[in-house]
Amino acid sequence: MESRLTELEIKVALQDEQLDALNLTVVRQQQQLDLLQEQLRHLYRLQQAGNQQDEQGSLRDDIPPHY
Repeated sequence: MESRLTELEIKVALQDEQLDALNLTVVRQQQQLDLLQEQLRHLYRLQQAGNQQDEQGSLRDDIPPHY
């Protein structure tokens, strides 16, 4: 009976270690996802700014023809 209890305690301890490792992995992945989402938002803003500049024309379009 005591050996069975010891075996169960060992299994629980190993499962706790695995659970902690998995939680750490999930936290790291969430941090990576957050970073990637922020980068995508930044790229989207850059794209929108580029599209607005294209719609407004370039600075060369404002130069009179005699230049």
